[in-house]
Amino acid sequence: MDGKKLEYKGEDALKEIERLTATAGEVQCGILNEILKQNAESEYLNKYMKGSKDVSQFKSCVPVITYKNIYPYIQRIANGEDSSLITGQPITEILCRYIPGLDDGKAMYLYFVKAESSTTCGLPFRTVLTSYYKSKHFKCRTRDPFNNFTSPDQAILCNDSNQSMYCQLLAGLVHRHQVMRLGAVFASAFLRAISFLECKWVQLCNDIRTGHLDLSIVDPVCRSSMMAILSSPNPRLADEIEGFCSRPSWKGILCNLWPRAKYIEAVVTGSMAQYIPALKYYSAGKLPLVCTMYASSECYFGVNLKPLCDPAEVSFTLLPNMCYFEFLPLGENGTLAMDIDEEEAVPYDRLVDLVNVKVGCYYELVVTTFSGLYRYRIGDVLQVTGFHNQAPQFRFICRRNVVLSVDNDKTSEEDLHRSVTTAKKLLEPYNALLVEYTSYADTSCVPGHYVLFWEIQMVDSTTSIDAKLLEECCITVEEELDYVYRQCRTREKTVGPLEIRVVEPGTFEALMDFFISQGGSINQYKTPRCIKSSSALKLLNSHVLASFSSPKDPKWIPMDGK
Repeated sequence: MDGKKLEYKGEDALKEIERLTATAGEVQCGILNEILKQNAESEYLNKYMKGSKDVSQFKSCVPVITYKNIYPYIQRIANGEDSSLITGQPITEILCRYIPGLDDGKAMYLYFVKAESSTTCGLPFRTVLTSYYKSKHFKCRTRDPFNNFTSPDQAILCNDSNQSMYCQLLAGLVHRHQVMRLGAVFASAFLRAISFLECKWVQLCNDIRTGHLDLSIVDPVCRSSMMAILSSPNPRLADEIEGFCSRPSWKGILCNLWPRAKYIEAVVTGSMAQYIPALKYYSAGKLPLVCTMYASSECYFGVNLKPLCDPAEVSFTLLPNMCYFEFLPLGENGTLAMDIDEEEAVPYDRLVDLVNVKVGCYYELVVTTFSGLYRYRIGDVLQVTGFHNQAPQFRFICRRNVVLSVDNDKTSEEDLHRSVTTAKKLLEPYNALLVEYTSYADTSCVPGHYVLFWEIQMVDSTTSIDAKLLEECCITVEEELDYVYRQCRTREKTVGPLEIRVVEPGTFEALMDFFISQGGSINQYKTPRCIKSSSALKLLNSHVLASFSSPKDPKWIPMDGK
């Protein structure tokens, strides 16, 4: 596809967005009618609507739910029952306007598949991105300039993340003078690639210099695809790369290695915003950070119509044809209204339609999809920043109740408390009590890891606790965290070993004094379970007595679905 045709394709997409957002209310009504028509006979909908396809009955009868409400149905499908439980369909599995010349080169986008398993009836159990990369939509995609990746598909689809990373970076270096765009799905993954490059650049340069692939790459399909790229020795290219990588400072390394790159594309909103300073360091602040879309495993939601804006100002325009959107109003700081309990049913009249949200207000996103989710609370807290035609634009604020996140992991305060409660029982036989605790996600190095601050009181001075016991506490906390965290820790290695820092007696009183000095009320003070303040973090670290970590490669393995 030539540049002119690509330009027309982009303009057609923008025209379609204009059409959809100009009649967002009508489009939403049509989407909900289509969903009800398709899925009216499903067991779930029939339970509340008795076969009706009436929109008003849907709004007055179908409850607002979270994952725990739909889980029994999903589990039944996983165990072999028909997907008609929830849906009428079987369950299987813009930038050219702002940056000219993108069709002249390649994109070094680092994509990875994750470990997968199967349910008892044979349905694949895997992440949505892994499902997409293994689908015909990706494998048989149109080969236009925007799909011209440096990485061969065989490297992307390699199940071994280290071999995949090595080969994708090698391909990107071989094509360094053709690369126009850099990126990964999440900012954390892109930084992990930079860290990997710091460790492996000598071997990568050797491969380029000799024209032979390192023997550590043993996947036959991956190896074959890379040998086609390393068609002949290239000592001149290897010397260029070595000259940059051997410098004492890697500030601006991305611009040096890929001099034609125009931007870095990755998710940098929400918890990923913590990686922005590092990305700016490695690009010397010269490459814009582009976040193009808003999506989740449940559905694709919207696009960023101003992709070159500052990451802190990113707003997504919700596309009304993706699903049926509703919104649960939240308080001024994104909290639930006082009369709505987290675990109780949401009153039907509290939900707001897509076109009726108000600028400046906070909402939790609720969706109804073709694939069998009805009035499902996504858990994302959004703030309305404006409208594009009739379609609202939202700023992503955070995930509800998530206190810790490094990569794909999302640990809530409840999850953390449950894990710590289990681990602290190990202290009791030694007459030791956990007085108080808090946490933070340390992303100062790659991979990042969870840090817990523990204040421990010895009830009996004749007993003591040793390093082995505290290390066992670290392991127990990790074992009690969810499946996604444990997969990131063991299989993907995108999260490092959990660390417990034992602090001096009285540390948490000092922490309370600090927050009160910042304007907090002593009557309403509760120990924050996650520390966001750099000053508070500095205070805690100044009182650390000792630090303990779980093993780099724990013996436990993630249990599917837990």
